[in-house]
Formats: sequence, structure tokens, C-alpha cells
Amino acid sequence: MTDKDKMLAGELYDANYNKDLILERIKAKDLCYEYNNLKPSNMNARNELIKKIIGKTKKEFLIEQPFICDYGYNIEIGENFYANHNFSFYTAGHPLDYETRNKGLEYAKPITVGDNVWIGGNVVVLPGVTIGDNVVIGAGSIVNKDIPSNSVAVGNPCRVIKKL
Repeated sequence: MTDKDKMLAGELYDANYNKDLILERIKAKDLCYEYNNLKPSNMNARNELIKKIIGKTKKEFLIEQPFICDYGYNIEIGENFYANHNFSFYTAGHPLDYETRNKGLEYAKPITVGDNVWIGGNVVVLPGVTIGDNVVIGAGSIVNKDIPSNSVAVGNPCRVIKKL
């Protein structure tokens, strides 16, 4: 099993010495850099480029610049998705055990976002999170667990404060 296979299976893998993963991460970060430096008015180029970064999108979505992710291909967003400035998806996580972490091992969990989701500015979504349909995530939130559909959630850690 390759490190990429392990990553996609949610198992520990070595992200620091696997040439393929390093190149994929650099590619995603280069694409994010390019995306973040496009003129905001150049919507066609922004839409084309973000579709090269994110693994699965639907037709209607907008991610404001700047946007950051590690690989992108394991991110899925739904229809009518909106993310405000300084939004980050992090699918990689790190072991708590320092001996394992010091070996450069990490794990990855996919992130899935439903339809009709609005994410405020400066939000970070962590590995393995699913955000349901019709959700609003308040600015500055750190989303470290699933958020059910039809919810307003805010904070660090992000928690549901209202059902819609």
C-alpha cells in the first residue's frame, strides 16, 4: 500500500518523504497561490481554477480569496456553497503521540459540505468533518466536528447555536 493509498484510507502515512505526495501538495498550493492572486473581478478564471483545486463541486459556488488547502482533491462541496475570505480546509491531521508525530506521520480524513452552505470569514474546517445542508458557519469558527443540516454554528470549537 502506498502512502497515498494510506492517506485516502485514513491511515497513518508519511507526507514528508513521499515524492508523489510532496508534488501533489506543491501543485495544490501553487494553484491556491494562483487563485488567490487573480483579480477578484475575473470570475471566469477564478471558477475554472478552483475547479482544478477542489475534488468535487457542483454548479453554483463561490470561494472568496484567499483560500488555502493542502491537496484539494479530497474536498467535496455542495450546490450554492459560499465561503468568505481567509477560508481554509485542512484534511490532514497529526498524531498526538510525539514519537509517531516526530516520524513525520500524519493522517487525512475527507471533508464534505452539503448544499446551501454559507461559511463566514476566517473559518477553518478540520479533517473528517461533514457539514450538512442549509448551514451557516459564523466567522472565525474552527469546525472540528460534524455540523447537522439546518443549523447555525459558531465558535472555537464550532457548535450549533440555532436550528433553522
